[in-house]
Amino acid sequence: MTREAPLTALPDAPVPPGGGGEWFDGEGGARLRAALFRPEGRPRGSVILSTGRTEAIEKYFEVVRDLQSRGFVVLVNEWRGQGLSHRELPERLKGHARGLEPFLADYRALLIAFEARLPKPWIAVGHSMGGCLTLSALARGLAPRFSGAVLCAPMLGLRLPRFARALLALRLLTGGAADWAQPPGDPAGEPFEGNVLTHDPVRYRRAKDLLRANPDLALSSPTWGWLDFAVRATDWLARPGNLAQVTLPVVIVQASEDKLVSNAAQAAIADLLPQGSLVPVTGAEHEVLMETDPLRSQFWTPFDALADGVAPRG
Repeated sequence: MTREAPLTALPDAPVPPGGGGEWFDGEGGARLRAALFRPEGRPRGSVILSTGRTEAIEKYFEVVRDLQSRGFVVLVNEWRGQGLSHRELPERLKGHARGLEPFLADYRALLIAFEARLPKPWIAVGHSMGGCLTLSALARGLAPRFSGAVLCAPMLGLRLPRFARALLALRLLTGGAADWAQPPGDPAGEPFEGNVLTHDPVRYRRAKDLLRANPDLALSSPTWGWLDFAVRATDWLARPGNLAQVTLPVVIVQASEDKLVSNAAQAAIADLLPQGSLVPVTGAEHEVLMETDPLRSQFWTPFDALADGVAPRG
């Protein structure tokens, strides 16, 4: 059962037509937020769109409209710990996690809550952390429900200094899981100059305007507990054999200038997937879908190729 949930609109980023936000219950009764949007006319299928770390549903309104224009029902998934979904700690700005399983249980609950309104075939799309969690869910039993997946700069390996794992183990051993792993900042006040996310000043400013319009959407640096989740999740995906059951086509769209996640890990996992392929976007920073139009269009080319193969237009 779902209930109506609020969405924050900006003058240059209105709520897409054909739907809205909804609350649903995740693992342990956690109140989570999602949003469902229908296209005009008869849909050709559904896209389950999973956001990256720190990201709220509203950041993807432009992507939703792009998918609606292609004829898809779009379900946007906002993970626990971010946006307006359940936060794991009283201090809202801390990006915390309590392992992989709650995320996977939440994803299964999402599909159960909305499946009656999601016409097949289904295509999974996930950015960064959302790409990691999407692939983890597919590998742990959900692959048969989907016809394809496109992962955008997915978090399949972290860029960590050599000492980081030893320090992580020490902090967990001494009860520091909920402590900051990096100094916190002001999510709404970070300047465009020197950012490692996008070359597009308009889309970057829009993301910051959203946080100023609704500060409850903001999230800052991760905790050691979140880092532990990320290391364990990516290590599991890298083990030979763990992806053997993901036999659907999976496209990994790689940002060539990515400074946040490992491109080498993406290439290795593309090779492990039975139908995996790697598509580099030359010159793109981490947030390919928030990049300049010429770079952003290089995501849509492989997406359209996969979509035309598994969900042909009527």
